[in-house]
Amino acid sequence: MTSDMTGKVCLVTGANQGIGKETAVALAWMGATVVMTSRDRAKGEAALADVRSRSGRQDAELMLADFGSFASIRQLAADFKAKHDRLDVLVNNAGAIITTRSETADGFETTFGVNHLGYFLLTNLLLDTVKASAPSRIVNVASRAHLRSEMDFDDLNSRRGRYSAMRTYARSKLANVLFTYELARRLQGTGVTANCLHPGVVRTGFGKNNSGYAKLLFQTFQVVARPFILSPEKGAATSIYLASSPEVEGVTGKYFVDCRETQSSPASYDEGAQRKLWEVSEELCELKAA
Repeated sequence: MTSDMTGKVCLVTGANQGIGKETAVALAWMGATVVMTSRDRAKGEAALADVRSRSGRQDAELMLADFGSFASIRQLAADFKAKHDRLDVLVNNAGAIITTRSETADGFETTFGVNHLGYFLLTNLLLDTVKASAPSRIVNVASRAHLRSEMDFDDLNSRRGRYSAMRTYARSKLANVLFTYELARRLQGTGVTANCLHPGVVRTGFGKNNSGYAKLLFQTFQVVARPFILSPEKGAATSIYLASSPEVEGVTGKYFVDCRETQSSPASYDEGAQRKLWEVSEELCELKAA
């Protein structure tokens, strides 16, 4: 059964390609007013035209945001609030994997900065609007990669030892799960739910933000593994389910795979780590004083 999202406002980050764009198409097709984000204007406008064409919704919108910049994220939140007084669904989807260590505009290791701090900052900046729209939902796109990771609070910026793209990515995805569980606990009684998910191994442009050999490696994997990986449409299914299905109304603080609640890693259920990550993230994002 297709959900009716008429009258609802949904924000989908990283919606210029892949599962983000497919999530935007589906929610718009269900009747929602969808706000998409993209770092690149040309790619974002092309994706917006595609979403409008395929969904039949001409009120889909594009807002630009670079999740490697706190200033850009803050501007996105301000722009959204200036135009919309409600937010029924926030889908934190924008993400990256970087093969060579780099830093965001604010001096944080890029994968951790974009994948976790980006989710954390935007969610907190929009939380008052999400609460005012309850019942509302927050959906965080994580990954099964988190299963083989533990948080290293002494090296969140991956400065020690040899840089490993996959280890850093896995840690950022564990951070997504820890953040979701702590967020859900803090939102109890507000009518806002927070859940996270593994989308599957999906055929997207993920990893193509790298250059040289690393970019070629990601492209080769996509070609060789094509028969075994999901299309973006199928990869978006769980995000769409958590954003819209009546079946998960009121369900919060859970991890989903293939539209089913599933156990996440033992490390993700450490409430001390959940609280510590929240507190550290508040300080890094300079939210604590506010």
